[in-house]
This record gives sequence, C-alpha cells and structure tokens, in this order.
Amino acid sequence: MAIKFVCSKPGKKSVKIIRRDDRVMSPSFTREYSFVFKRARGCYIWDVDGRRHLDFAAGIAVMGIGHSNPAVGRAVKDQLKMGTHVGFSDFYAELPVEFVEYAMKFLPKHLDTAFLSNSGTESVEAAYKMARWHTKKKWAVAFKPSFHGRTMGSLSMTNSRPVQRDRFGPFLPVKHSPYPYCYRCPFEKGDHEHHKCTNNYLSELRKTMLECRGDLAAIFFEPISGEGGYIVPPKDFVRGMRELCDEHGVLLCDDEVQSGCYRTGKFLAIENFGVKPDVVSLSKAIGGGVPLGLTVANRKTMDWVPGSHANTFGGNLLACAAGMATLKFMKEKRLGENAQKIGGYIMKRLERTKRDYDIVGDVRGMGLMIGLEIVSDKASKRHGESERSNILCKASEKGLLLLPAGRSAIRICPPLVINKSQAKTGIDILEDAISESC
Repeated sequence: MAIKFVCSKPGKKSVKIIRRDDRVMSPSFTREYSFVFKRARGCYIWDVDGRRHLDFAAGIAVMGIGHSNPAVGRAVKDQLKMGTHVGFSDFYAELPVEFVEYAMKFLPKHLDTAFLSNSGTESVEAAYKMARWHTKKKWAVAFKPSFHGRTMGSLSMTNSRPVQRDRFGPFLPVKHSPYPYCYRCPFEKGDHEHHKCTNNYLSELRKTMLECRGDLAAIFFEPISGEGGYIVPPKDFVRGMRELCDEHGVLLCDDEVQSGCYRTGKFLAIENFGVKPDVVSLSKAIGGGVPLGLTVANRKTMDWVPGSHANTFGGNLLACAAGMATLKFMKEKRLGENAQKIGGYIMKRLERTKRDYDIVGDVRGMGLMIGLEIVSDKASKRHGESERSNILCKASEKGLLLLPAGRSAIRICPPLVINKSQAKTGIDILEDAISESC
C-alpha cells in the first residue's frame, strides 16, 4: 500500500526513511508531519534533507531548556564514565538522592517525599496507586477532556479522544466530570455568565464525587488541559475544587507532566491559582530530553510499604544527572521569567490575530503554554478541524513546527529559551498560514 504523506511529500532522504519506518514500526503512532529529524540546537530542528525549522512544539513540551543543551550533554557525559545504572529500587546511590533534594527546592515545602520513574504516565500511575494505598479507597475522579497517559491506570483517567480508549476497557474505577472549558460552556447563559459557568462546573464535580459514595481516593487534575486543547480553567474553579477535596477528605493529585517546569512561568502551573496540591506528577521537561519522571507528596501521604511499588529504571543515573543539569539551567537562566515575558508578547500578537481573522475563535494560555482555537466562524464556534490542518501544513512548509491539541486547537509551546526575535518570526509565519487558510 502506498504511503500517505502528511501535508506534502518531503525530500528524498526523508521519503526513504519514512518507507523503512512504515515497514517495521507500530501503526499506532500519530505522525503530525512527514518530518524526519536529523539534528537540533536551541529552538531549531533540521530534517535529514537539510531544511531548518523553528520549533514551536519542543518535542511535545519536553525541550524546555532547548535542544542539545550543552549543560545536559556535559552532565550525561561525566556520569557515563562513572556508570549508567544501579537498580535504585534494590541498592542505594547518592545521585538520585541529590537530584530529589535539589528538585524539592522548586516545590511547595509540604511536598517532601519522592518516587522516581521514567515517564509521565509512570509518574501518574505512581500517584494513582499511592492515593489508593493511602486512603484505602478505590475510586478516582478525572476530567473530560483530560490526558494522563496511556498505561492502564493513567488511561483509565485519560479522556481526550475516543481512539485512546477504544477496545481497552474495562477500566479501573474512575469517574469523569467536565473540565471547566468556558469558551464552550455547556450550561445556561445569562448575566454573570462566567461566574455561573464556573459554579455549574463545580456543581457537576460535586455530583460526580458524591456518586463515589464515600469511596473516593483522589481527584486527578491538569492545571491546564494539555491534549484536551490547552484549556485554562477559571481560578475560582481550581480553588473551589481544592475546597471540595478538603470537605470530602480527598487527595488532589496535580498532573504537571506537560505544564510543569516553568512552562507557564511558575515552576508548577497550579501555583498560578494559589492552590496547594497533595500529590504532584512531573516528567517531560524535567529530564532535559532524557526520560525521567518524578512523583512527590508529603511523607504522611506516601506511606506505602517496601515492595508495594517499585520499578527497574527509576533513579537511573544518566537521567538523574540530566535532571540536575536541567533544573540548574532553568534556575540560572530564569526561564520562568522568560516564559512570562515572551508568552506575554505572543499572547498580544495572537489577540490581534483573533480580531483580524474569523477562524480564530479563542486565544488562551499562561507563559509559553498557549492555545489558539480554530473555528469555522466565530458566530457558530464550529470546530475548524480542516482549517487547523491547513494552517499546520502551511506553517510547516514555511519552516515552523507546531502541534495540534483538542479537536481544533493549535498549541504553542516552544523551548523556554526562545527569544523575542524567534517568537516574532514564528508568529509571523503562523499569521501568514492563517491568512492563507481563510
């Protein structure tokens, strides 16, 4: 069967590799472009045919400190000489302890105990199992849309696209409540619409919690819904959710896999809402491109016994070396401040774009976690799925890599090292692509 290339047919070298990939790789991957990586540096990526692209995707929000960061390279190289793996669940080593001690300096002080893993879905699985162990209760509440991972515990909470869940049930005991998506609020409209909408979402959440009949262990929440469309919830919803957790003795598990590590300007996105979580899951950007996951809680909450949870590669020495270098670089370069500064510039530009083009329905975000929702027209708010595809393709052809999110949103999540000139170039390209897609 002939290969269907995404957007347009790439260069000759890319075509050869894509054909090889098609013969041996799982067809379950979602390939957004027919782009074949060769090398990357900072905010730029080159394909195997030598074409340079400005990266507004950051490897799905992983490369916060930029591609091929020399600090991470040096740290991994130095550790490589000493050893790569120790089996941290069975033996002791100083480096994983040093990494966790340093990471805790970035976190709320009540979070003082950690579990190390290799990915976002693992860090969420650890939070889920810990919540059930600690509370001795079986149910969890998550949101729709949400994305927490693809292994069975995290997948039971994931509810973003049907294909992610089809044929994989039965799932673990999880109930879903609507995520506070005020641009598409399903409740009645009227005076004080925003306030009414928030209260209705909280009412739905309370109702879902009560359906668990006192057997609810935790709520799992993304402070910004990532795969769901880069949706930013109202502050009063997040605070109200915290109050509901306190009222019912339920753990608030904060999934910061995509939104953490200064992506929104704060180290944790939930800090923007003035809310303290009980458990935090981190991954993606914390390893600087090396697989690393971190789940943190209070010692009283992380009270499971030896043998109740472990893994083989958690605490991997190369990953911990990369994580240390990544966090130090983020702090030294004040990447949170840069995210707020450049993110503010991009938001202003996109608000103007929203005024100028009828297919731009909504602009939302914090720091450098920005969503642009594409619609058929502003009046109907119909999802502009084909329009979004056209924009993504046209932008890639002009040398800008973006990723979709939700049904018709475009996510803007460049490396946090991006400067204003690069941001201007990227938004110029995006605006050209939007203009040509109208």
